[in-house]
Amino acid sequence: EVQLVESGGGLVQAGGSLRLSCAASGLIFDEYTIGWFRQAPGKEREGVACVSASDASTYYPDSVKGRFTISRDNAENTVYLQMNSLKPDDTAVYYCAADLFPRCMVVDGKGLSRQYDYWGQGTQVTVSS
Repeated sequence: EVQLVESGGGLVQAGGSLRLSCAASGLIFDEYTIGWFRQAPGKEREGVACVSASDASTYYPDSVKGRFTISRDNAENTVYLQMNSLKPDDTAVYYCAADLFPRCMVVDGKGLSRQYDYWGQGTQVTVSS
């Protein structure tokens, strides 16, 4: 059984930092591209970071570029999302997802594709002003 378990969420003041972790099991981790997504109440789920399986190349939308950093540790079957300079607009449930595809797929005009094979249960991030 494939499991993705997120951790590291919480409450932080604007300008602060959090590091999310996504621990994977039940799959050959280094064959999967991993994405981080978030969903705020009343909004669509959006991709905020991706790290490819093929060469660990990364993708970020403009909304988080320069503030968020994704990294993967294949030896530990874990992906991290370092989030700095957090803003109240970053408040959302954050999900990690795994896709058996070697690269991050970006849809023109829509950002990171949401066609992933497995999803975690999410972790809440709340940024207070």
